[in-house]
Amino acid sequence: MVTVEAHADAAIRDARDGMTILIGGFGLAGQPRELIDALRRTGVGDLTVVSNNAGNGDTGLAALLAAGQVRKVICSFPRQLDSWVFDGLYREGRIELELVPQGTLAERIRAGGAGIGGFFTPTGAGTLLADGKETRVLDGREHVLELPIRGDLALIAAHRADRRGNLTYRKTARNFGPMMATAATRTVVQVTEVISDGFLNAEQVVTPGIYVDSVVIVGPAEAREAG
Repeated sequence: MVTVEAHADAAIRDARDGMTILIGGFGLAGQPRELIDALRRTGVGDLTVVSNNAGNGDTGLAALLAAGQVRKVICSFPRQLDSWVFDGLYREGRIELELVPQGTLAERIRAGGAGIGGFFTPTGAGTLLADGKETRVLDGREHVLELPIRGDLALIAAHRADRRGNLTYRKTARNFGPMMATAATRTVVQVTEVISDGFLNAEQVVTPGIYVDSVVIVGPAEAREAG
């Protein structure tokens, strides 16, 4: 049963210490900043965050890191020009990093949602990223065994939802959201609008509502619930 919450804080009231949290976004594109801010306000800690990046500037995910609530980050791009929060924490030994190639990260999350026990990929073979992992030679090429990623909670951003939780996205804001929704025990989504059932074009639904638990309306003043 999908719930439509009036406030982000209500949607993540079940957050607990030690959770693995999947956070959508490609840099700032599609990052669920209001949900991240609500998570920060809970004060929960010892978190493992799975995301493409490790925060930008001083807001959103970077603010969560700065608050000292994250123990480990699993991501593809921990460093950008504006990743000074993560950089500082990592250099001081105050945060752990598991670096995962972007395509491998996406596939590990997808595997978690699909119930796949693992997969072999040539990406990372023969590098430090393969240390401690099982390898096999397949079709004459070395491959590395990668394990699935699942989360206790997924925080993602979409464009629209209906009351059943079916989601549509806008352009690159789609990125990791659809696969993360399938790979978490509980999925919370921020959207700009919730519309009545039957008004979303079924051909445009990317994430079926079966993967969504809570929806929060977050958007410009003109964004309102229809129906």
